[in-house]
Amino acid sequence: MAASTSQALRFRAYPATSANAATVVRPAASHRFGWLRLAGMLVMGGTAGYLLVPQGREATNVAPVQATLDGKPLPLDGDPLHTVDAAHAIARAYVAQKVTIAAPGGGGLLERTREELGARVDAARLAGLVTALRDPSSPLRRAHDQVARGRPLRLPLPVTTDAKRALTTLLQVKDELDRTAQDARFDLDLGKVLPDEPGRRVDVYATLARLDDAFGKGTPKVEAVVESVQAQRTAAQLDGVRIDEVLGYFETKYARDLKHEARTFNLRLAASKLNGTVLFPGETFDLNETVGPRTEVNGYKVAPVIAQGELVDGVGGGTCQIAGTLHGAAFFSGLDIVERHPHTRPSFYIKMGMDAAVSYPAITLKLKNPFPFPVVLHETVREGVVRAEILGPRRSRDVTFVRKINEVTPFVEKDVPDPQMPKGARVLKQRGIPGFKITRYRILRDGPFAVREHTQDVYPSTMQIWRVGSGDPDPKWSGADDEHPEYVADEYLMISQGPDLVSPHAKGAEKGGGTVESRVAGRYGTHGWTIREGFAKSLSGKKGGAAQPVDDDSRPD
Repeated sequence: MAASTSQALRFRAYPATSANAATVVRPAASHRFGWLRLAGMLVMGGTAGYLLVPQGREATNVAPVQATLDGKPLPLDGDPLHTVDAAHAIARAYVAQKVTIAAPGGGGLLERTREELGARVDAARLAGLVTALRDPSSPLRRAHDQVARGRPLRLPLPVTTDAKRALTTLLQVKDELDRTAQDARFDLDLGKVLPDEPGRRVDVYATLARLDDAFGKGTPKVEAVVESVQAQRTAAQLDGVRIDEVLGYFETKYARDLKHEARTFNLRLAASKLNGTVLFPGETFDLNETVGPRTEVNGYKVAPVIAQGELVDGVGGGTCQIAGTLHGAAFFSGLDIVERHPHTRPSFYIKMGMDAAVSYPAITLKLKNPFPFPVVLHETVREGVVRAEILGPRRSRDVTFVRKINEVTPFVEKDVPDPQMPKGARVLKQRGIPGFKITRYRILRDGPFAVREHTQDVYPSTMQIWRVGSGDPDPKWSGADDEHPEYVADEYLMISQGPDLVSPHAKGAEKGGGTVESRVAGRYGTHGWTIREGFAKSLSGKKGGAAQPVDDDSRPD
């Protein structure tokens, strides 16, 4: 009975005439209502999606009212490529603008373009920003539209930093902003002590980080990161230093005409930086550290310098004469010569073997004080004479310089055709100087004691260059030879200086004692020797002006 009743319910589920039809119909109506509700939701969602999602090209071209890049408006109507080109032009103008780099505390302001400092436009990122700007559905546009309230959209400048280029420029900036600390020293003209002054050193990598930040913010001024460099000698340390006597001295001559005005300026500037420097017992003087970089920022001018055996224009020409003259004074005072380099060719202003080549920062002159008391360096440039002195409480040493020429090598001659000169004319463009190998001695006598030192110098030969005419005849033409005279050098040279000596032409007592020279000209010490030795066929050209000794001291050394 139960089974039949169950079957009857199961089969009555669908017939319409069943007594239970009303109970079956209610679930079917509820099912239909669920489908209708779902369909309505789908229609509403589709409508919202249609409104939110951009439809076709027309929607993408809708642009905001205003947009700027680096404060300049961007054109947003018309061709999108026009907007990209305008954005690139603004970005390029930005990196071309100058940035001021300043040293803290004043005393240094430099200007460089952002491009010189490594700023580069990120072209791909800039194009992406412009694309997002013109697309109303982009996160950039939607974020702006939510908070803009009518304000223009300000695009960021997509600028990156080329670290290699930035470091190259910053190293040049460092050379100009770095300042050597000035030790306290004697002003020997005023008779007082000049106070010490701190220096500064630019931290290149820390400054690079500041530059990178400034590029993003558009800051027109960057303060360099610098380290303060304290002086090693303070004014208090100089109390009690005595400068009663000249322990050693040396002089060289310089040209005073207008042609050499820049060189004379450099001589005075370099001498002023080391004049009055104090060396305490055991201390070492480094000329490059004291005089500093020979740059236009430091006040030096362009004048002839020796580079690879040839005279060329360079900033700071003349500093070597200051170094050589100081070396001579140190030599005769008995200071230790820690480091000294000869030139690549003998110099006319100083005796071969007494010169000292310097070039910042690698080639320098170093002197050490071996005495038990402080000494003071004194160098002046006046009336055609550079004079260096080493000052101290007393002089007790006689010092002798001896030089012997061991070997001489001929120079090479070269003819250079010149169509600006008439055929047959011959002018000496650069006078050749033979190469020399010498031995130099220093003999120091202090009472019954004597010490002998010796070193060797090598001076390579300098090529002799002739200008040879290959042009049309010109009876009015005239040329001028290299103004430097033939270089002559005594085969043997001895110079003695000391408190008990009297110079041959002295008219009274001399500060630091007298100086006596003894010479043996030998094969190389008289004019014309390069022709006699077969090194050259002529000393002057045809229709060329005779060489005139107008540059420094031209007498045989």
